[in-house]
Amino acid sequence: TSLTDRIEAASWASAALATHGDIFVKGATQPEMMTFLNVFRKIGGEFDITDKGIRFWHPGGDLNPVAIETDVHPGFMTDWQQPLVVALTQAKGLSIVHETVYENRFGFTKPLVQMGATVQLYRECLGSLPCRFQQRNYKHSAVIFGPTPLTGRDIDVPDLRGGFSHLIAALAASGPSNVHGISLIDRGYADFRGKLAALGADVD
Repeated sequence: TSLTDRIEAASWASAALATHGDIFVKGATQPEMMTFLNVFRKIGGEFDITDKGIRFWHPGGDLNPVAIETDVHPGFMTDWQQPLVVALTQAKGLSIVHETVYENRFGFTKPLVQMGATVQLYRECLGSLPCRFQQRNYKHSAVIFGPTPLTGRDIDVPDLRGGFSHLIAALAASGPSNVHGISLIDRGYADFRGKLAALGADVD
């Protein structure tokens, strides 16, 4: 599984949690996703690993809040945290995400808040250890409190990863959302709209 593949697999898995869905990701493999799978299970998601891929689903009931820190592989990848934050808006309680790889990685949360999510950003290191952004004035820790219902709205896709996360939020929200710039996501993932349609999403 390539780097892009495991990022996409984690994004679809997060979508399953956020939407109470059931998704099979063809080609996803356990070794490259072990850290993500451990977190996915802690949150309350279920998965089944086969020779052809991994099935991810929301088993019903409440999702659990978690505290995670991003890191380079084999740690929890920074590109996994954006879609997972959307899922954590639906977990019962307070979750913490400490971003240690990139500065200014939480800009994508502003539209989530506008949709109804409760996400607060902090300059402090809210993880187990101080990171390189300590005392550098970057908001690199996020506290997510849930569950919060999301409401559809107009969204401008900022980039590939953030855009996928916004689309997950739109799928989880009540009411329609107008997502502008979805072609940016189309270019990053093969047959993206086809995959959405196969999952039952109504995308015009």
